[in-house]
Amino acid sequence: MGFWGLISYLRSYKLFVSLNIIANIMMAIFMVVNVPLFIPLLQILFNAEYDYQRPVEPFSLDTGIDYIKYYMADWLDGIPPETAILWVCSAIVILFFLKNFFRYMAMYFISPVRTGVVRDLRNEMYSEIIDLPLSFFSEEKKGDLISRVSSDVQEVESSILNVLETIFREPIVILGSLLFMVMISLKLTVFVFLLILFTGVVIGGISKSLKRKSFKAQNLLGQLIARLEESLGGIRIIKAFNASSFLKGRFFDENEQYRDTLTSIYRRRDLSSPLSEFLGITVVALLVWYGSGLVFNESIEAATFFAFLYAFYNVINPAKAFSSAFFNVQKGLAALDRIHFILTARDLNKVPEGDSEVSGLKDSIRFNSVDFKYPNTDTTVLQKISFELKKGKTLALVGPSGSGKTTIVDLLARFYDVSGGSIVLDNKDIRELRTDEYRHLFGIVSQEPVLFNDSVINNIRFGSTEVTEDQVKEAAKIANAHDFIEELDNGYDTIIGDRGVKLSGGQRQRLTIARAILNNPPVIILDEATSSLDSESERLVQASMERIMEDRTAVIIAHRLSTIRNVDEILFLKDGKIIQSGKHDELMSNAGDYRKMVELQTFE
Repeated sequence: MGFWGLISYLRSYKLFVSLNIIANIMMAIFMVVNVPLFIPLLQILFNAEYDYQRPVEPFSLDTGIDYIKYYMADWLDGIPPETAILWVCSAIVILFFLKNFFRYMAMYFISPVRTGVVRDLRNEMYSEIIDLPLSFFSEEKKGDLISRVSSDVQEVESSILNVLETIFREPIVILGSLLFMVMISLKLTVFVFLLILFTGVVIGGISKSLKRKSFKAQNLLGQLIARLEESLGGIRIIKAFNASSFLKGRFFDENEQYRDTLTSIYRRRDLSSPLSEFLGITVVALLVWYGSGLVFNESIEAATFFAFLYAFYNVINPAKAFSSAFFNVQKGLAALDRIHFILTARDLNKVPEGDSEVSGLKDSIRFNSVDFKYPNTDTTVLQKISFELKKGKTLALVGPSGSGKTTIVDLLARFYDVSGGSIVLDNKDIRELRTDEYRHLFGIVSQEPVLFNDSVINNIRFGSTEVTEDQVKEAAKIANAHDFIEELDNGYDTIIGDRGVKLSGGQRQRLTIARAILNNPPVIILDEATSSLDSESERLVQASMERIMEDRTAVIIAHRLSTIRNVDEILFLKDGKIIQSGKHDELMSNAGDYRKMVELQTFE
């Protein structure tokens, strides 16, 4: 997304943008109209005679200034100089008031545009991030994504949107002033234009590398935020392993790189204003030298030349502002590139969307010779996996760590698509189904309870806004969570802290089970839900799991024998392959890997 891609966001604010443009045009008009009033004022001060004759030629760009002189002289003829100066000064004050009034109105109308575009960018980025497939997050750091949504968008606001009015206003002011300058003297205007062109080339050369350095700085800031996010998430481990000094050193080094890059950027950006001022005064000096020669040769009147200088002054400040805006835009474009990466990531990581409706699970879900490799890797995680999960049956996946159990669950919920083979729901490939409807069939209770810094009731009815409080409480009772919730300070309205930090591990897990029960899915997935719990918590959670599996199809990633003893079928995986399958008693009768694991109680 380039600068003009960002400008496309202005379509939603056509009224405000139109009013801003109108106000800027009016400001430019009153700014330029001020200039001719200085001609009679200077003529009065220099005791000039008002002997202008009405031009013979029709009004045009070349004769416009002659008409202005004629009408001004006709108006001032016979008026005492003191009165004339009073009238002219009053007119200048009124015109300056109108100029600044419309200047404020232009800023007034652009403010909701700036803040609105920032809001739209953040909303669109958040929507894109939430909708991205899991494969994207396996490659990107969370801290860097946070940096793109926060600091990069803020950089766009301060570097581009903040100067948006300047970008559109100053050319209007410059154009109006240049038009008046052409009317006064084409020679002087061409001379000035060549000088300004040279100035623009010099400034453009300095800003050439600014965008590249800014992009590097934004990436370094993303790394810093990612490092901070990782440190906060693993603070217990950091302290336990006395790794503070190591992490500090790494953070300090990265922060130093960011500081050096930022210093270089600021030095280049800050050079724009003094350089513009120096080049501007150089242009003025050359203009005075060249213009005074025209006055001495009587090619132009002294009063008119001073009016030309004032008009040129009206060009210098907008040109300087436009130059600074150009530097800022270059800096902001680097942040815009990082934002564009998020906004287009779904196209690069897109999971093809099916169009067939899902009416529920009627018969079975079947894996047909499924192979799988994670994106951007050559390692095969699953090989020729085939099994059928009948409606109302329970299936357990067991095996050592890294055998592919969680990957099967991820494929089942279509977090990823298979690399080979197919997954079929009631004889229809799940890639042909609508993803959101298909995923609605599943309720997932993961090994690590996912909770939010919100109330208990909002965590249970997460995503189910239409359920009643009584339904929430009923789900909590089934999950053996109601009693401990009632004992909390504010019951169901208790805020549980970041990731449920105010609750114990068993309490957090029971809340996630209550959430799954409330969603009432036909298929429940239990991903090692008791692996990190003590015996008492495991007993309560196990009871909750048995309730939730009643009359439901279930897939269990097993950790302990008690979880899987009574399931309908057990699949034992190793190195991405199913090496044994059957009921518990059948597998125990064979001297295989399953029996060894049961005897050692080392289910992963």
